[in-house]
Amino acid sequence: MPMIHVKDLISVSLVLFSVIDIIGSLPVIIDMKKKGVKIESAKASLIAMLIMLLFLLIGKPLLGLFGVDVESFAVAGSIIIFLLGLEMVLGVTLFRDDHLEEKKGTIVPIAFPLLAGAGTMTTIITLKAKYAQPDIALGIVLNILVIFAVLRSSDWIGRKLGESGSNVLRKVFGIILLAISIKIFKDNFHLMTTIAMN
Repeated sequence: MPMIHVKDLISVSLVLFSVIDIIGSLPVIIDMKKKGVKIESAKASLIAMLIMLLFLLIGKPLLGLFGVDVESFAVAGSIIIFLLGLEMVLGVTLFRDDHLEEKKGTIVPIAFPLLAGAGTMTTIITLKAKYAQPDIALGIVLNILVIFAVLRSSDWIGRKLGESGSNVLRKVFGIILLAISIKIFKDNFHLMTTIAMN
């Protein structure tokens, strides 16, 4: 049975929670509901989880087809995560314009790209350079449970948090992402230079 490292699991779960940003996406979800879009919480959560787990399993072999190693992808991924953190802290939009045009659909845009988008996939494979696969898989499952609960309670959460509460949470997780991205960049850039020198 694979060993689960609690500290790593917490770290992975927090990183994924920050990148998926279900709390920051609440305004989009609430707005869709106001427009009469029916969101199937269970279906959206399940499909998002399958996409994430599939990418966790085949992401590395897929990179191999393009001749890219995990360390190089991790460095590139850390830059993407850094930009996502900036997006959250500064309140700018860099990556998440596409789904705003959609009018309906549980799979698109909720499951993809709102939950399991490019940022999430990049983060998953970036995390593989530092954490064990079972920890990442369980972190994905834990995040999906949170996502399901948030989707089911989105109306109630929106009323309780208010716009200012949602903004504060978004900025806090943005700062966490910035710090994590710098650490991932530093660790993997060091590995790349060590391999190149050998």
